[in-house]
Amino acid sequence: MTLVVYISGHGFGHASRTIELMNTIGRLAPDARIVVRTAVARALFERSADVRLDVQPIDTDTGVAQIDSLHLDEDDTARRAAAFYRDFDRRVADEAAILGATGASVVVGDIPPLAFAAAARAGVTSVAVGNFTWDWIYAGYPAFARLAPDVIPRIGEAYASADLALRLPMHGGFETMKTVTRDIPFIARRSVRDPAETRRTLGVAGDRPIVLTAFGGYGTTRLPIDDVTRSGRLAVIGGDTLPDGLRYPDLVAAADLVVGKPGYGIISECLANGTPLLYTSRGRFVEYDVLVAEMPRVLRCRYLPQDDLLAGRWEPAVEALLAQPAPPDRPRIDGARVAAEAILNLVR
Repeated sequence: MTLVVYISGHGFGHASRTIELMNTIGRLAPDARIVVRTAVARALFERSADVRLDVQPIDTDTGVAQIDSLHLDEDDTARRAAAFYRDFDRRVADEAAILGATGASVVVGDIPPLAFAAAARAGVTSVAVGNFTWDWIYAGYPAFARLAPDVIPRIGEAYASADLALRLPMHGGFETMKTVTRDIPFIARRSVRDPAETRRTLGVAGDRPIVLTAFGGYGTTRLPIDDVTRSGRLAVIGGDTLPDGLRYPDLVAAADLVVGKPGYGIISECLANGTPLLYTSRGRFVEYDVLVAEMPRVLRCRYLPQDDLLAGRWEPAVEALLAQPAPPDRPRIDGARVAAEAILNLVR
């Protein structure tokens, strides 16, 4: 059995949840061969994957052009997408040939349109896994009408060729997937380490609230950590470098709260590890509105204006968030197993 998995290169959220899915598939089907085609850095897989993966670098899509983690360039997003989809037919043909040569049993995509168009060309069953579709994201940018008018229809055509869509919570889009759409629980990474042990490893043991900064891999304006910690009331840790033996969910579980931009990846990991999220705005990205509307029902969370974030005025919001009661709902977080079983059942 050979699975070929295509992962969007945009941010870490697509890759982190897909790694959790692939780890689960590996446990359920130890003999499965898993080929990963993505632009995501190989190091992320080396740190987080428990199964053997054949990671092959390729641009699967163009995502959104980020200036930094909190700001994006809408015009450049459209220009990059226009360039990518200008020779989309050639990309599809190349990938279909690779799928044939690889002996793919099934294609899984989170959630590049290329995956499904190539699978259809190669005659291979394909499964979409995600909480949004790129045509839905791009429809929120007027620049696409000016600079890339053909892109959104082409993406819709590619999505229409998927055989099954496994839709995660806090979703948007999926109207163009002319297929069976099945809602599944959160896919989330949960730490198995004692949080106190993680704190000792990080050298932050003590009574002060520990704040983990989470702004993805694009960087942001320099955070005023010295200002935040000057009073001695808060301890701040970052997830940019991980000591040996630790994984990112270990940091989330060890922190008293996370501060960052809202995205599916960090929201799901906060859910899985019982950690509140102090979030700020992230530029115009239509997923943001969905996340902000649905988060309070399942996760302790609070908004921190960017001005306060960058000025180091964190303490009042941190204290208010830690005092908030638990949210009303406790959602399932076993989506990796649900998705893995659905994918393996298709193959079997």
